[in-house]
Amino acid sequence: MQPLPADALRAAMGHFATGVTVVTAGPGRDPHGSTVNAITSVSLAPPLLLICLREDSLTLGALLTAGHFGVNVLREHQTSIAKRFARRGASWDGVTYSQGIVGGVPVIDGALATLECAVHDVADGGDHRIIVGQVLAVEHPEEHVSPLLFYRGTFTKLGA
Repeated sequence: MQPLPADALRAAMGHFATGVTVVTAGPGRDPHGSTVNAITSVSLAPPLLLICLREDSLTLGALLTAGHFGVNVLREHQTSIAKRFARRGASWDGVTYSQGIVGGVPVIDGALATLECAVHDVADGGDHRIIVGQVLAVEHPEEHVSPLLFYRGTFTKLGA
């Protein structure tokens, strides 16, 4: 059997709409961030989630060094932030953020929700690493706020 071409998997998975996050790591003057839609809840007790980052990701390196990371769920109007952190070594110029309570992870101001995590486990995921994080702090609004979505290779929003 022939190996499945990467573009075939990408096209098929494009039909699965996902939320958009920026995973952050590296407190202090050297923050890192990567746009990530490979994220899911794993367990409620203990509270665990998983993210996937490319093996050569600068954010992955910072995350593994620090042992902590943040997940910033983006609002529907934060497309520019998603696009910025989809590039390797993205600049933080003009992005306002604060230091979180878990290891000082960068928390993007105005994100729909933030989850601050400690690295719980790391597994091989081909050209990615699968990071399981124990969620230690969360912040989110009580009212409905529309998230930014990714579907078939483009950013979009919820329908009416």
